[in-house]
Amino acid sequence: MRCPFCGYQESKVIDSRPAEEGSSIRRRRECLSCEKRFTTYETVESLPMVVIKKDGSRQTFDRDKILRGIQRSCEKRPVPFAEMERIVGEIEQEVQNSLEREVSTQVIGEMVMEKLKGADEVAYVRFASVYRQFKDINTFMSELNKLLSEK
Repeated sequence: MRCPFCGYQESKVIDSRPAEEGSSIRRRRECLSCEKRFTTYETVESLPMVVIKKDGSRQTFDRDKILRGIQRSCEKRPVPFAEMERIVGEIEQEVQNSLEREVSTQVIGEMVMEKLKGADEVAYVRFASVYRQFKDINTFMSELNKLLSEK
C-alpha cells in the first residue's frame, strides 16, 4: 500500500478490525519510511450486475430501485423499514451469488413478490398489480384467489 504522505510503497499493518457491519476491514497502517500512520479499507470486489429490461435494454443493477418499489407497495402498511432493507439485501445477495452476470427484470420481480408475500400480503398484491400490469378486476381477483388458495 502506497503511503499517502511520502509515496513509499511499503507499510505495516498496526491494527485490523471489521467495519461497516462486517462487509469491509479497516486497517491502520504505518509507513516504513516516514513512519506516519494512515487508514485503509479493504472490501470484496463485486462484479457489476446487468439487468435486462422488458424492452431488451440493459442497465446496471440498482438496489435502490428495488427498495423504492418495495417502499411504494408497503406504504401505510405495518412493514418496518428494516424488513424492507432485509428483503432488498436478500434479493441482491441471490442475484450476486448466481453465476449469471445478467438478470432479467422478470426474475427480480418474481423474487420481490415471493419475499413480499411472506412479509405482507397487501404489499404483495400491490406490487403484483403493478408488476403484472393487471388490466381488469378479473386478473386482480385471480391473483387474490391464488393467494387465498395457498393459505
